[in-house]
Amino acid sequence: MQMFAPTEIKSIGQITSVAQGSSDATLLRDKLTLLLDSTGEGIYGIDLDGRCTFINRAGAEMLGYQVEQVLGKNMHELVHHSHEHGGHYPEEECPILKAFRKGESCRVDQEVFWRADGTAFPTEYSSYQIVDGGQVRGAVITFSDISKRRLAEEQLQRAKAELEQRVAERTRELSAALMQVRELSAHAHSVREDERTRIAREIHDELGSLLVALKLDVNWMASRVADREPVARKCASMNRLIEAAVDNVGRIITDLRPSILDHQGLIAALEWQVQEFSEATELPCEVGFDISPQAFAPQGTLATAAFRIFQEMLSNVAQHSQASAVRIAVRLTPRQLEMEVEDNGIGVPAAALANPRSYGVMGMRERALHFAGALSIENAIDGADVAPESGGAGVNRGTRVRLVLPLRSDV
Repeated sequence: MQMFAPTEIKSIGQITSVAQGSSDATLLRDKLTLLLDSTGEGIYGIDLDGRCTFINRAGAEMLGYQVEQVLGKNMHELVHHSHEHGGHYPEEECPILKAFRKGESCRVDQEVFWRADGTAFPTEYSSYQIVDGGQVRGAVITFSDISKRRLAEEQLQRAKAELEQRVAERTRELSAALMQVRELSAHAHSVREDERTRIAREIHDELGSLLVALKLDVNWMASRVADREPVARKCASMNRLIEAAVDNVGRIITDLRPSILDHQGLIAALEWQVQEFSEATELPCEVGFDISPQAFAPQGTLATAAFRIFQEMLSNVAQHSQASAVRIAVRLTPRQLEMEVEDNGIGVPAAALANPRSYGVMGMRERALHFAGALSIENAIDGADVAPESGGAGVNRGTRVRLVLPLRSDV
């Protein structure tokens, strides 16, 4: 209910009393009656006791009465006696009577009026005081049937509820589909790691043993042709080629599946990877490993995921950052594993991170999400200008990549 400042309105009888004794009184009253009857809203007046002093034709028809049937009746008892669901509406709680008796006005749109046939309709009504000589004499009430508006609101609400339900269902479907995709991605990673391990083992066992046997044969031949210089030189050349092949095979095996990860664990594998990165890029590296004595390094698929994400972090620095220094921090607690790689390079544009073809970033995030982890990528210095590729002036933003993986006993 909304309250308004008092408004002075005179009843038809009060207005015509001003012109009493005048030949224009009847004409004025007729004009006012025509004016009230010309509006589509219901309008009626009440005195201090709540009895109807006048009502226009539209209001009477809306209530299902003749005008004569309403005059002099207590309007609250006639049309406002019950709430929407049939409960009794005490007169002392009626906003119309409470408001004008306090010298106030009101506007209400959440109640009903009752017709002569016992049916109710939602209404919006306003009440304004009739003030004469500085005293409140009654009130004028305007009301309208808002059934159509209420029906439209209910239909809109139903449509909104149906839409929300459909959105919720669709969201659940998409969430389930996304979970399936992530499970499939994790399975694909697992299968690929298993295949890499199998291939590395076969290369080591088959090709490695063949190269060792070949080297022994060449050495056997070289020991028997030492007096024949051309053959001896050829054996020496073959020996060098075999050694190069052995080194290449070892590198391929390590790239496929570092044996240190399986034999010495994740932390040793990360330290080895940092050393490999430093030697390959020749970048100054500030390295810090903070390992809690009570913590146990992750194993199995979680260790593999952490190692592959770490590899991708360092690979991105080497390929894209144009950095001159790198800071690497690894922290292991009983609750989680944290890895952070920060460089002083050109930074990373937001468009590159949002690019659906950024498969490296996408792969790191999906691996992390599968194990309930979080991967964040941001510019180390926010707001700095990216240095032009031409080598012109500018401040490098650098890039900071941080991974947090919770440690669980079931992975």
